[in-house]
Amino acid sequence: MTRLGESVARAGELLAQDLSSDQTVQRLLQETGSRRYLDLTDLSAKEQAELIAARTVEVLPGVDKLAERIEERRAAGKGLKIKLGIDPTAADVHLGHAVPVIILSRFQRMGHDVTLLIGDFTAKIGDPTGRTAERPPLTDEDIAQNLAGYREQVRPFFDFEKVTFVQNSEWLAPYTFPELLGLLSQVPVSQLLQREDFRNRLAAGSGLTMSELLYPIAQGLDSVALDCDVELGGADQLLNLQMGRKLMELKGQKPQLVVTMPLIEGTDGTGAKMSKSKGNYVGLSAPADDVFGKIMSVPDRLMEPYLKAWTEWTDEEIARALSRVEERSLHPMDLKKILAGEVVTALYGIEAAMAARAGFVAQFSKKSFSDVETPVVELAEHGASPATAVLSQVLGFQPSASAARRVAKQNGLRLVVETDGGQEAVVLAEADAIRPLGEVVTETVAKVAGAGRVYLKAGRKIAELR
Repeated sequence: MTRLGESVARAGELLAQDLSSDQTVQRLLQETGSRRYLDLTDLSAKEQAELIAARTVEVLPGVDKLAERIEERRAAGKGLKIKLGIDPTAADVHLGHAVPVIILSRFQRMGHDVTLLIGDFTAKIGDPTGRTAERPPLTDEDIAQNLAGYREQVRPFFDFEKVTFVQNSEWLAPYTFPELLGLLSQVPVSQLLQREDFRNRLAAGSGLTMSELLYPIAQGLDSVALDCDVELGGADQLLNLQMGRKLMELKGQKPQLVVTMPLIEGTDGTGAKMSKSKGNYVGLSAPADDVFGKIMSVPDRLMEPYLKAWTEWTDEEIARALSRVEERSLHPMDLKKILAGEVVTALYGIEAAMAARAGFVAQFSKKSFSDVETPVVELAEHGASPATAVLSQVLGFQPSASAARRVAKQNGLRLVVETDGGQEAVVLAEADAIRPLGEVVTETVAKVAGAGRVYLKAGRKIAELR
């Protein structure tokens, strides 16, 4: 049995136990958290390829081709040459940025050679992927500052001592105009304009500069210079990554394989990608309590993609935990606490994770909301309005009734009823969210023994209903 198989067997015993128990959860977090440092070189080429593919959107030209390339390199006594390009465009990094780094760490622990390519040259162009307007170029000072912040914040997920750093200005800066013209003569403009974001911007009459149009060419030349076996990138980077394959072919090299990562949905449950501009992110430099609390506020449906993105759990372990939730032998809140604990463990260690868990329980599970200053909604005045209107028009918790309805649709809207024994949370379905709030409260309270104060909770925002 492989080292990973042994860990999975130990974790399997814990997953069958009481996962509301602090002791069991701590043992589980220790077991699964230790996998971030687990040597994976004993896995076969097929097992390595499948473990990578399980956390990706796509492996091109196929998972079997990845296994074949691993086997070829092993036969030559070498590992794959893996590349991840980073354009250091911001000083602060969030959990969405950690996704490709976690996959890169797995490649690293499988014995492959990892290169982090710092796009100091391409950062001055600005990756246009997903943008509706041209991005301002960065200065050398901006790039150096952002890179320092990036390295420090993703360090918990990645061993920087076992990686090669290169900057693409080394080969792009001296690239001559005749060389560029010769290369461009072999690349159809239609291939560059396949990008949907380019077409949308042109259709909308927005600007599209030649430097942006040539960005995929520059990124492809990075792959040529490094002669890499595999390049990682977000799913929205697919056309850029495929350009690397094409240029490598034109240069007579064996084309790289492409591994694309999922784009992680933000914590607000609206379906938008995690982004600082939208405020729906979890910062890697945030305090442990804040990280834990923010993850606890996400809709239940995000537990599966979040478990896949940020933990070392196998697909079978995730499926087993989710099946327990469906069977009601595991409360969704208990699984979410484990997920939050996994992330905090990665960032700050097991002790910080258990402390954050205890703090959350003390504040939100056992402590009365009456000890916390919250807005008050008088049902005598607003009980005839639906919860969606109360959230948007009365409390201002949501920008609109339709936004509040989306929160309910994603299981993010709850009535919390205080009892003598603590609290009982009732998820409001979308249909309940558009009924008169007074009626819903009356029906809910009638079903809860020893009901006391009632609160309306949307994400982490809370209001008392009187």
